[in-house]
Amino acid sequence: MLIIEYRIMSKDFWDKRYLEQEFAYGIKPNEFLKSEIGKLKPGKALFLGEGEGRNSVYAAKLGWQVDAVDYSSSAKLKALRLAEENNVVINYTVENFENYQFLKNQYHLVVMIFLHLPSHINQTIFEGSIESLKAGGKLIIETFSKGQLNNSSGGPKDPALLFSETELLKFTSKLNIEFIESKSIILDEGPYHKGKADVVRFIGVKE
Repeated sequence: MLIIEYRIMSKDFWDKRYLEQEFAYGIKPNEFLKSEIGKLKPGKALFLGEGEGRNSVYAAKLGWQVDAVDYSSSAKLKALRLAEENNVVINYTVENFENYQFLKNQYHLVVMIFLHLPSHINQTIFEGSIESLKAGGKLIIETFSKGQLNNSSGGPKDPALLFSETELLKFTSKLNIEFIESKSIILDEGPYHKGKADVVRFIGVKE
């Protein structure tokens, strides 16, 4: 199982995908994130698994101070280009998630949009994300659910990398749950996220 997980999330795989001229997941923000971040007062935000920058650039345009993390160098180049084209600045770090050091009590918002990591890393990432939030800060997540195995709109094909509501609630038990739902949506996010998708959406608040 770990062999499958690492192949899916390998740096070479993502560097190759993000080297393509077209933006793999488009340049528009994720619809769920867009609908929720607009309700918040801009502050300091952390975007994990940010890829080519579509979500962090959108946040920066709204006035957020943005830190972004991914482990693809080619993704960073495209994200910085997108930021420049939109006349905003994002602080983008290339880092393996196994080594990433979270800063405590730094952020008003942490965002994970379709971040799918091996199970042994998830606990560390969620704990670090929650610790990095300030009191009252929010964690916003959209992730593929187990039902995504039946769809062809993107995401990993290993069920161990997909989420159920129960699993997501386990990782976020230290937060107050503001919102959680599982639903089918239609994705239109670049060439690799198109069509029917099954997702879990989550918002949690740190006390």
